[in-house]
Amino acid sequence: MKYTFDKFIPREGTDSVKYDLRHKVFGFESVLPMWVADMDFATPPFIINALKERLEHPILGYSFRGDTYFKALQDWLLHRHHWKVQKEWIAFSPGVVPALNMALEAYTNPGDGVILQTPVYFPFFEAIKNNGCKLLENFLQIENGQYSIDYEQLKKLLPQARVLMLSNPHNPGGRVWSLKELEKLANMCCENNVLIFADEIHADLVFQPNSFTPVASISTDIAEHTITFTAPSKTFNMAGLATSSVIISNPDLKEAFDAVVNCLHIGMGNVMGNVASEAAYLHGHEWLDQLLVYLEGNLDYMEGFLQKELPQLTMMRPQGTYLVWVDFSALSFTDEELNQFIVCEARLGLNRGSMFGANGKLFMRFNIACPRELLTQGLEQLKDAINNRNNQHG
Repeated sequence: MKYTFDKFIPREGTDSVKYDLRHKVFGFESVLPMWVADMDFATPPFIINALKERLEHPILGYSFRGDTYFKALQDWLLHRHHWKVQKEWIAFSPGVVPALNMALEAYTNPGDGVILQTPVYFPFFEAIKNNGCKLLENFLQIENGQYSIDYEQLKKLLPQARVLMLSNPHNPGGRVWSLKELEKLANMCCENNVLIFADEIHADLVFQPNSFTPVASISTDIAEHTITFTAPSKTFNMAGLATSSVIISNPDLKEAFDAVVNCLHIGMGNVMGNVASEAAYLHGHEWLDQLLVYLEGNLDYMEGFLQKELPQLTMMRPQGTYLVWVDFSALSFTDEELNQFIVCEARLGLNRGSMFGANGKLFMRFNIACPRELLTQGLEQLKDAINNRNNQHG
């Protein structure tokens, strides 16, 4: 079946965070929103159809995840990522961010050190603060236009840490960490008895020739120290259904996590999230393959546009995710001036880089999971704003 990703679908009036909160977040209703990490593509028809079919039954009572749900997830992970997961390892969470907070509750005490490899997904910082832990920053380095891990600094931080939070693929930089990199990092963590929280929510969104490796699939010892967080929400544009999985092979760690879930009484989830997730993992391979082709076309377009029209900007081409990290430092703005310029003059709603850590200043994160027409409009607005600024100062 041929799927289309060029159709523009208005989202105003649907209580969309990305669209209906623009005035609250940016001060203007008119900004083109390229910020929140959901897609402007229709959720796949096989998911919508599964939800419609379930709604033919008029009772939406308490439900549970049956064997077919778990098998769909297990088969997906085996087929896409060569990772054989046991049903007993899988726990539920209404989202990856709640799961990160629950895991810190389960495994840390106030004052414990947590390593972040910054710049990184901003809710990581909030989770550390919420649980009274101590932030330890392992600053990523830029080499050949991509982020790399500073292992020497990491070596110094690990004795102070209880947890390392890993973003793989990396958000916002889009790095898909190689097997060699992950082995080195994970073995260092194991040697120091540091738990690895592996946020792998973007695992399905990886571009050739890059290859994604689940951290816990590397070795039994590494798996015993790893808690993996995953969900179909980014892949299939269904974040509003609040369904994710936490995979823990270590039975003691699994028991501790389950205790937090049970205490909060959230393990049941919701019937529509269960139905949609199972449909996504059962029927999503062809749709995802076509999505990746379209997203790569958007990346090619953006990269070519910036090289030709705005060569002063440096785009870190993502190896995975639909998020693009762009360096604006050559424009000689302060971080606050850059944010004002993007919102007020370019009329774009982006994620400012400083949200991801101090070393994200003067970067902006673009979400390019949209019809190419919208991406083109956003880049043209950016070009016009920069040209107007240059002419005024020139």
